Amino acid sequence: QVQLVESGGGLVQPGGSLRLSCAASGSIFKISAMGWYRQAPGKQRDLVAAITNGGSTNYVDSVKGRFTISRDYVENAVYLQMNSLKPEDTAVYYCNTSPLPVTDKRGNDYWGQGTQVTVSS
Repeated sequence: QVQLVESGGGLVQPGGSLRLSCAASGSIFKISAMGWYRQAPGKQRDLVAAITNGGSTNYVDSVKGRFTISRDYVENAVYLQMNSLKPEDTAVYYCNTSPLPVTDKRGNDYWGQGTQVTVSS
């Protein structure tokens, strides 16, 4: 059974930090590259950070140097450390397999509930 549970979001002032966590099903976590996606109001959901099974990471330009993705094989977890947050980072953040989301038995994209990050003074 697919499971993705995100947590750690909240309200933070510009320049602040947050650490997001994602608990993933072992069946998908151990064989997949994982990523963090975000979706701002009125915009599409985009991949912002990804990590392979070998630990290689990639980031979109807008978060490079500020965000760090990591994964823990014991906990089946993926993390996103976000520093120097900006108002434009405000979005709902989701974790999933990368570069495409995991699908359920019917072939539909599966997403967890996400976690809201709001950067505002």
